[in-house]
Amino acid sequence: QVQLRESGGGLVQVGGSLRISCAASAGALNTYTIAWFRQVPGKEREFVAAVSRSGDIKKISWAMQGRFTISRDSAKNTVSLQMNGLKPEDTAAYYCAVRQSPYQNAVWYDESDYQFWGQGTQVTVSS
Repeated sequence: QVQLRESGGGLVQVGGSLRISCAASAGALNTYTIAWFRQVPGKEREFVAAVSRSGDIKKISWAMQGRFTISRDSAKNTVSLQMNGLKPEDTAAYYCAVRQSPYQNAVWYDESDYQFWGQGTQVTVSS
């Protein structure tokens, strides 16, 4: 069992930046693919970004490419999502999720592929 905790959410103005992080409470994350999803009330959870076990493969949803960056720090057992150029439509609860992976460079895009989830952190972009 992996327990995840997100942090860093908050209120930011349009065009601003925010960095959110996900930490594992126990165990190392180096055997897991890690992803960020987001969800707005009444809508399905949406893929945002993922990083492979090796850290070499990073995928960002097309809607956020050029603005969002995902990174992992194995030494600190954390993964972060740097969000720049924020828009009102980025307002959502952001969730960290992990999936144990036998592959160094695999990523998955569907929420059903991930085994453990954090509680989420709210990001609100005001116009």
